[in-house]
Amino acid sequence: MKIKQHPPQAGDKIKITLEGGKKETGILLDNPNRGILLLKLDNGYNLGFKKEEVTDITIIKRKKQKKQESEIKITGKKPIIDFYLTGGTISSKLDPETGGVKWLINSKELFSMYPDIFNIADVKIKTPFSKASENMDSKDWIRLAKLIGKSLKNPQVKGVIISHGTDFLHYTSAALSFMLKDLNKPVVLTYSQRSSDRGSSDSQLNLICSAHAALSDIAEVILVGHANLNDKYCYALLGTKCRKMHTSRRDTFKPINSKPIAKIWENGKIQALSNYKKRNKKQPEINPVFENRVGLIKFYPGQSPQILDYYRKNFKGIVIEMSGLGHVITEGKNNWIPKLKEVIQKGLLVYAAPQTLYGRLDPYVYSPGAQEENYKKQELFF
Repeated sequence: MKIKQHPPQAGDKIKITLEGGKKETGILLDNPNRGILLLKLDNGYNLGFKKEEVTDITIIKRKKQKKQESEIKITGKKPIIDFYLTGGTISSKLDPETGGVKWLINSKELFSMYPDIFNIADVKIKTPFSKASENMDSKDWIRLAKLIGKSLKNPQVKGVIISHGTDFLHYTSAALSFMLKDLNKPVVLTYSQRSSDRGSSDSQLNLICSAHAALSDIAEVILVGHANLNDKYCYALLGTKCRKMHTSRRDTFKPINSKPIAKIWENGKIQALSNYKKRNKKQPEINPVFENRVGLIKFYPGQSPQILDYYRKNFKGIVIEMSGLGHVITEGKNNWIPKLKEVIQKGLLVYAAPQTLYGRLDPYVYSPGAQEENYKKQELFF
């Protein structure tokens, strides 16, 4: 094997040539199996090669040596943004020892990679916790709401940004939308689908657009991120009307049954696309409460309604994802209607939602629903 320059180290970007002439480029990962050369490819996947099959290695770029991290300075001359870091991919980087991503040690690492946000505002960094979004729960939403409430009531703070993992970001945006009432300034949630040290990371544009959104006149809980696969502009989406729709695309979040609120460009241009509440001087109402005794049921053909007995005994309410315009089984041994009436009469709150994501519910379009006037009388909510 020929190695040009000094031997590569974990974290170096290298190009290897295999027997037969095939070439691969990626970041060299540390690997306890010394007979295998492990690369993280540009597409994000790890691939191993037997060392005896590698005929040539060229170092393309040496791993950056860790620099002394400078202090984040407040100038006192720019508008103030309170920035809450909560974890997620945007707060991670490649770990060359494992080939996966790991959390950044502190906020200075992230902002040393993306310092442009400080050209827009004086950013005050706060780290209430650092978690993957799948590990968050209602206690975290309540904690965030209380902290954000203080920022909203501080006249010196012009807006709020929360960086967050993508998987359940729309849960947090929805929860905060109900906990923070009558907003007087923007509350912006943002993310990254790719770790901040990757060349294809979406962190840069999302952070800059979020800063512009936080200083805008949009007094809503909004989610800001890539509008498409390129780096031209972001969308601002209403916190209760968006959802993650793709596992890895940078434009993963889409509006559901609504339009984006605005387009936001890196240079600060904002184009309104739909109506929104505007910045004001009122005091917001903070209501950081959450009921955890709520279940989610996805209805499927042939499903027994007996499952409702479990929820009646253990939960305060349920949401049923129904088919079509709001349908469940209405005939035969698994007819859901009698059991729904029963559990509602015994105090269980029952709400209906569509599995289709798009469109509204109307269970009275078809005869079975139209004949069941007790749906309304029994307080089944659509």
